Amino acid sequence: MARTKDPAIRELLIERAAHMLRAREPITLRSVVAETGVSTMAVYTYFGGMDGLWRAMRQEGFTRLAARLATVGETADPVRDLAALGAAYVGNAGAHPDLYRIMFDAGFDLEDPAAADESLHHLVRAVERARAAGRFRADVVATDLATQTWIAGHGLASLVTGGPLPAEAFGYGIPLLTALFTSAGDSAERCRRSVEAGWF
Repeated sequence: MARTKDPAIRELLIERAAHMLRAREPITLRSVVAETGVSTMAVYTYFGGMDGLWRAMRQEGFTRLAARLATVGETADPVRDLAALGAAYVGNAGAHPDLYRIMFDAGFDLEDPAAADESLHHLVRAVERARAAGRFRADVVATDLATQTWIAGHGLASLVTGGPLPAEAFGYGIPLLTALFTSAGDSAERCRRSVEAGWF
């Protein structure tokens, strides 16, 4: 009779391997299970081997990001909501820096690429709402502005979680997004109020 897999063990191994990666420790089958109380067989049981563990780490990063973005509710101010999605993105990176590091390692496939795509779609929908509300110009391409928003958030998150900038630098998100959204057609003063309302 097959044993039921314990999701806590799966999460433990993902978290440990991600932490080891960020700490630049060598990750081997034996080192990843050391001091966890499970055998090397657990890596095969839960992931099918080390390659599966790498894929699972990437996927877990995007799964947590999607869950964080899903908590951002819609309000009557779509620009505020777009800024709040940006804040959720960098907040997620700050909360899970170990997983954030591996999310964008293209050396390993994702288990579910569609789940990762959904993260960008949250931003696309917010841009479409802002455009429909007249806050952005009609010629603004939603996927382009959503991608630019992601790039701004990713750059900021990488510089803070990666080391050179302190956590206080997250505050730069306000002028960054205000400039970006103003270039898309929003008025500067109204835009800044919306971004400030949505940013953390």
